[in-house]
Amino acid sequence: MEQGLGSESVPPSGSLDKSRVLDVRPIRCLVPMFPSAPGMGPVSNPQATPFVCVPPTGPFPPGVAPLYPFSMANGSHANHQNSTGTPNQPGAFGFGSAIPSPVPLNSFRTPQSVSNGDAGRTRRSNKNRGSQAMAAEDDGYSDSQNQSDQYMSGFSMHTEGGSGGGKRRGRPPKKTRRDRLFDSSPEVDVDGEADKLVALFKMSELDTNRKNSGDRELVQSLLLVFDLLRRKLTQIEETKDPAPGAARRPDLRAGTTLMTNKGVRTNIVKRIGHVPGVEVGDIFFFRMELCLVGLHAPSMAGIDYMSVKVTMDEEPLAVSIVSSGGYDDEGDDGDVLIYSGQGGVQRRDGQMFDQKLERGNLAMEKSVHRGNEVRVIRGLKDNGSTGKIYIYDGLYKIQESWTEKNKSGCSVFKYKLVRLPGQPAAFTLWKSIQQWKDGVTSRAGVILPDLTSGAESQPVSLVNDVDDEKGPAYFTYIPSLKYSKPFPAPKSNSGCHCLGGCQPGDLNCPCIQKNGGYIPYSSLGVLMNYKSVIHECSLSCSCPPNCRNRMSQAGLKVRLEVFKTKSKGWGLRSWDPIRAGGFICEYAGEVIDASRLGELGNESEDGYVFDATRTYEPLEPASNGSNESAAVPYPLVVSAKNSGNVARFMNHSCSPNVFWQSVLRESNNESYLHIAFFAIGHIPPLQELTFDYGMVASNQAGYRRKKCLCESPKCRGYFY
Repeated sequence: MEQGLGSESVPPSGSLDKSRVLDVRPIRCLVPMFPSAPGMGPVSNPQATPFVCVPPTGPFPPGVAPLYPFSMANGSHANHQNSTGTPNQPGAFGFGSAIPSPVPLNSFRTPQSVSNGDAGRTRRSNKNRGSQAMAAEDDGYSDSQNQSDQYMSGFSMHTEGGSGGGKRRGRPPKKTRRDRLFDSSPEVDVDGEADKLVALFKMSELDTNRKNSGDRELVQSLLLVFDLLRRKLTQIEETKDPAPGAARRPDLRAGTTLMTNKGVRTNIVKRIGHVPGVEVGDIFFFRMELCLVGLHAPSMAGIDYMSVKVTMDEEPLAVSIVSSGGYDDEGDDGDVLIYSGQGGVQRRDGQMFDQKLERGNLAMEKSVHRGNEVRVIRGLKDNGSTGKIYIYDGLYKIQESWTEKNKSGCSVFKYKLVRLPGQPAAFTLWKSIQQWKDGVTSRAGVILPDLTSGAESQPVSLVNDVDDEKGPAYFTYIPSLKYSKPFPAPKSNSGCHCLGGCQPGDLNCPCIQKNGGYIPYSSLGVLMNYKSVIHECSLSCSCPPNCRNRMSQAGLKVRLEVFKTKSKGWGLRSWDPIRAGGFICEYAGEVIDASRLGELGNESEDGYVFDATRTYEPLEPASNGSNESAAVPYPLVVSAKNSGNVARFMNHSCSPNVFWQSVLRESNNESYLHIAFFAIGHIPPLQELTFDYGMVASNQAGYRRKKCLCESPKCRGYFY
């Protein structure tokens, strides 16, 4: 009997007419030799990856390396691939497994003005991949961006259409190098600390809409929660001796705890264009912050992308890139960036590999043809630490792409991005400020190069580029408070005996004991947490002037300028970026008796009085309904009308970016209370510094309501 085509029965020997066989199915399905795309395995993709035969020249499915590095002349590339997946689906880390037709060979174009040259090293900034290479000092961040870096292999914070790896079915996820390093770190109750902050700031009440698409208030709150948790973990961890090989990375622990364990993040759904709540010029000191607010999802890879439906298939498009010096990216002119592709890793055995047209590189090439906008984040060296500062430089478009050979003879991809016009200055502003500092160009509108006349460790410029006013009314510049009579100390204080400076974890130090067992500042001068009062070392202490516990006594840490505003008189801003919790200055002036407030009259009207007895909204919400963070141990009132420092020029805002903290220095039987100002969040250069002047009792004499011009969404309409 003749066998039906496609039958699974076995015909008798010699009975089959082979000329009629058109389709024969195997007895059992073979397991595909090629894995699914990362994150799109059998669990998330019900259709198994098709069994395909791939020629040596490609195209290659996701997760499969070519049999040998691609090799071709500049101007063309044959190793093109594409893949598909489910778009806008949280938890999808890849683009599926379908392999559409290759991109035409002429899709790369070599600019006539660009010759083959050094394409730079890999995007990884550290050649050693161990904990020493990754762990940055205190608040710093090591900037390895290589997508295959095993230290961060579990940290791709994609929610859909990303480039990270997925879980393997049927077995627990393999521990990464990061996990093994953190397993041996000191015991810290990360979840407990996170739960406190999440509850205080009501982060657990975020609805799906705000998680999917944030706003300015939410973005700032999330960043504040992250930074408070990171600082607290830093403060706890540095008091303990780390286990051998342990990496102290409180930024990574804080970020993953909030995003993975607590579900605290926003802008989860990827998008092309600006991210709600993030403004051009915003700065970040940690890659985890970019993940948290949805500006750039992968915590290590330099290219972020998403899947877009095109006819029956889907293709990746780049949505954001980070350029931070790992490669020899060219972008000194500010509005044009020559960006190098990702990959081409140098292995430990010294072998170099060509970059492949896959993942981020493929997405960049697709964006050349689609012409979509790409967010650009530039990373610059942070002069105050071993880490970097990341600047959101706005939207760019990729104009062209090509390949080059580097010094090792390997091929790398190059992409030319051009900034869209009409956006606020960001990276170009940083370049201008650096030229002012270097003396290459002059700051426009400078009246005085240093109004402190050398009283501060750094000059403070007086600038007016608004009108013809030549400066504020005359006053005497003094860098600190003038006490006629100190407050009495509750008991005699002999100070500490830390000859080399107060050290974290030294519970024998009386100054550390007063601060609850911790030094209140990091080694970078960042305030670690908020308290009703900070106890700093004083004249009776044996520690040196550069002791960490004398942070507010060492003068200005950033380059400031007093400038003329358009509507609020004179104001204060910084040439330098200021990180969250960073010290800015103290409020200098003459300490006066609080009972004289009713006699001040015009003094209070001029706004040169700081009254610590006013009611101030605490920066950190109180869990018990109290207002401990705003309480002060003494009724301090300071007049800066006749004598003062730069703080007298800080204007009021109902949504300030600066807060004040009472600092107590006790010596023998005397107490000296000071007011120190710190940044609430990261403050970009030339952004006005403001704080909340506080509220007074309605029946308190000597104060009049003034119209508030802060223009913030939470403006009360007036201040005192």
